[in-house]
Amino acid sequence: MAKAKEIDARHYDVILAPHITEKSTLASENNAVVFKVANDATKPQIKEAVEALFDVKVTGVNTLVAKGKTKRWKGKPYKRTDMKKAVVTLAEGDSIDVTSGI
Repeated sequence: MAKAKEIDARHYDVILAPHITEKSTLASENNAVVFKVANDATKPQIKEAVEALFDVKVTGVNTLVAKGKTKRWKGKPYKRTDMKKAVVTLAEGDSIDVTSGI
């Protein structure tokens, strides 16, 4: 029997939320799930957190940083915060239902 991975509190600090868009929904057809992750999270940390929280096998993790847009409010400019996203590819046969809670 496979060793059960422990769910640690730091896993919840790495994976912030699922990123649900049209593009991420299309990616789910190819065993990929998109998550918003902490800006300082590394690929091995993301892989470990997803495997522990969702009990799936991760085959790959791709990350990207979406730079925050410069906007204006009442004439004054401000910058939205940067956001790091992770595209997590799952092993064949595994799936994650992002609409349900953890």
